Amino acid sequence: MLQRRIGWYLVLLATGSQSLCAQTTSAFPHLAFTQAIFLTSPPDTTDRIVVIQQNGVALIFRNDSAVTSADTLLSITGDLSSTAGEEGLLGIAFDPSFETNGFFYVNYTAPSPLRTVVKRFTIPHATPNRADPSSGFTIIEINQPFTNHNGGMIAFGPDGYLYIGMGDGGSGGDPLNNAQDRSRLLGKMLRLDVRDTTSTMHYTIPPTNPYAVNTSGYREEIWAYGLRNPWRFSFDPSTGVLWAGDVGQDAYEEVDIIEKGKNYGWRIMEGMHCYNPSSGCDTTGLSLPVTEYSHSFGDAIVGGYVYRGQRRPDLRGMYLYGDYESGRIWLLQYDAGVVRVDSIFLELGEALSSFGVDKHQELYFVKYTSSPGDAIARLQDLSVVSVGRNPQMPEGYALDQNYPNPFNPVTIIRFTVGGVRGQGLGVSDVSLIVYDVLGRKVAALVNERKVPGSYEVSFDASRLTSGVYFYRLTAGSFVQTRKMVVIK
Repeated sequence: MLQRRIGWYLVLLATGSQSLCAQTTSAFPHLAFTQAIFLTSPPDTTDRIVVIQQNGVALIFRNDSAVTSADTLLSITGDLSSTAGEEGLLGIAFDPSFETNGFFYVNYTAPSPLRTVVKRFTIPHATPNRADPSSGFTIIEINQPFTNHNGGMIAFGPDGYLYIGMGDGGSGGDPLNNAQDRSRLLGKMLRLDVRDTTSTMHYTIPPTNPYAVNTSGYREEIWAYGLRNPWRFSFDPSTGVLWAGDVGQDAYEEVDIIEKGKNYGWRIMEGMHCYNPSSGCDTTGLSLPVTEYSHSFGDAIVGGYVYRGQRRPDLRGMYLYGDYESGRIWLLQYDAGVVRVDSIFLELGEALSSFGVDKHQELYFVKYTSSPGDAIARLQDLSVVSVGRNPQMPEGYALDQNYPNPFNPVTIIRFTVGGVRGQGLGVSDVSLIVYDVLGRKVAALVNERKVPGSYEVSFDASRLTSGVYFYRLTAGSFVQTRKMVVIK
């Protein structure tokens, strides 16, 4: 959890010429939470919600907006190193075979020495809303050199293995270079088989891990490395793709697709930019983020989910992610390796600690500090709020994603100028402006009147440095902004 400055930003509520409803409602208005930090559901025939709190308490209740009480599934308050900052109870995951074995796993920080603990507990069939506190079985412990960057997310992949997101160990700038050191578990995505044990470990190494049975001294638990603090990650239930939000240092937050054996760059790079050294870094073999945003937009990314629910078919297949400090939520459409849409979708107005999904794959927003009854929010249903075309919105206007993207140094931007419903086609005042991440204008590509039609312009970024830029089309009341990346 970080606290930094918030500055200039863009709010974008459209993809193409279709407006998207961005209203939220309280999901469980009769319940109150303290330091709510994650939400999930048991994979069984019941329809229940589990919310964990940083203070060490996991609560369970019916997935019903009318619910008025919750049971304490587990309390480990006495086992925690702290319940403030980036320590405490940080993650929970239910075993894929939970319905038969009753297993679930938690991730928390413990003291003396300060360490990350992943522990398994069992829920007896006789007490379905209460775990057996004596059933605790430690899977793995990893010492932490500092109190921050503890990661905390755990989740089972579609392969049945447990994935654990580990931060770089904390302080600032990864002073021990943990993220790039494959002989250490910090700054990594780990992948364990928790269905069996060995004589020395309470898990086994999946044979398909990239460093299984290696002779280089690399930790065999590693699935990917070069991460700073992957606070939240998730698997797309339709494609199996692993999405992660990796919290940045001083300037940039990033979204990554995590794949086997890849190096995601920290501390060599922060986002798409050199960090150590600050310029001229060797990017050979590094995997760049899918997208990034600067600290003008927020300060600590919260990885989200690809939406696969039923309430909002207009969002299906979109990845939603957010920022803890600013409470902003982004909508990302990523297709065949190209970012089609990356827009700020809504603003919660409160600190966003996490996203969560229930057994129906419906999405929730978990607020860290909130008034009673409002800590868990969800998107308003389409049946409640109409999100079709606004009669006053322009018809036939569009701003396409530039191509190629990323690019060096020239790219093509295409756009369409149309008319307004009921008013026929006419001439529009059109501007196409390029901005840097601080909102400063760096180029004016179009500033003239245009008749309806399709247009394209060439943008030469030879004089610009590598990084993220935004281009915005304004034509009458139509405004749309997209992101592009210059790589040199």
